Amino acid sequence: MAAILVPAHDEAEGIAATIRGLREQLRPGDRLLVVADNCTDDTARLARDAGAEVMERHDPSRRGKGFALDFGVRDLAAAPPEVVVIVDADCTLEPGCIDRLVARASATQRPAQGLYLMSAPAGSGLNLQVAEFAFLVKNRVRAAGLHRLGFPCHLTGSGMAFPWAVIRDAHLAHASLVEDMKLGLDLALAGRGAEFCEDARIDSHFPFSQAGASSQRRRWEEGHLGMIAQALRSLPAAVRSGNTGAAALVLDVLVPPITLLVLLLGAAFVVTAVATYALSLAPFALAVSTLGLALFGISALVAWTAFGRKVLPPMSLLRVFPYVLRKLALYPRLALGSRVGTWIRTDRRRPD
Repeated sequence: MAAILVPAHDEAEGIAATIRGLREQLRPGDRLLVVADNCTDDTARLARDAGAEVMERHDPSRRGKGFALDFGVRDLAAAPPEVVVIVDADCTLEPGCIDRLVARASATQRPAQGLYLMSAPAGSGLNLQVAEFAFLVKNRVRAAGLHRLGFPCHLTGSGMAFPWAVIRDAHLAHASLVEDMKLGLDLALAGRGAEFCEDARIDSHFPFSQAGASSQRRRWEEGHLGMIAQALRSLPAAVRSGNTGAAALVLDVLVPPITLLVLLLGAAFVVTAVATYALSLAPFALAVSTLGLALFGISALVAWTAFGRKVLPPMSLLRVFPYVLRKLALYPRLALGSRVGTWIRTDRRRPD
């Protein structure tokens, strides 16, 4: 028996369609539980009308997906399922996705992460095309690479299946801005890293509004930067214990968001070039920084050639550099203390 757990905060616009799609994949004995978390709209009623069990949670002082998941798991504990599958309320799943995730989690007794992709709405500008490509690289290309090397993958937020013994003991009730990344790293350090299940696809879309897309991106990147500090603290223990899977995942977390990575590589190249020629230093540092920048460029080109040409057409590549320069303005604001700090729901409303 499996339980599908759907955390939902003010998802009235799309929750019914999500529930109908999930019900088509249920088997006899499966449960479909929606946690309507601090909702101010008709999410709970619409989810019930669509055929889901619904629990309503009201605690404005403890906001965020982690608290909603903890609430739902504690309710499931009264009659524990074999596997819990977590699906976000704005997602659609390809046919057979639930069965594949449940089968993988049951067979390995480890979490299974499906292929979770986000697409840009029709008519979106360059910003969301680049975001879609970056999401593809992170959730498909890098996850598949880790899997082929025999390492666990990150949890990416939706389409995650957990054996009951794993999710029952997981620390969920926290306000991390990237609760999925934190959970995946915690489980890998405990020897229960997630397996990538590429044949189970989950789809969602980026917000329609520029403000919604910007707030979502800022929350993800701020949360990722916060996770880098945790990863640095965790790396020595992972290495000492011989947990190569956890060490690989920690090292992957240490890779900053792509725009910041470009900034750091470019800055290293400029600084070492100036130091080499102005101060007549040995060229070793310049050679290393040049190699790093070249490897990044080659890797990005290979990933785009193999996976991203439909997402980011060739003509759009000419405008990527100005986009990166504009996006760099985010990091000085974060450095100066302008942070999201707490979870804020992404505005996904369709334009009128």
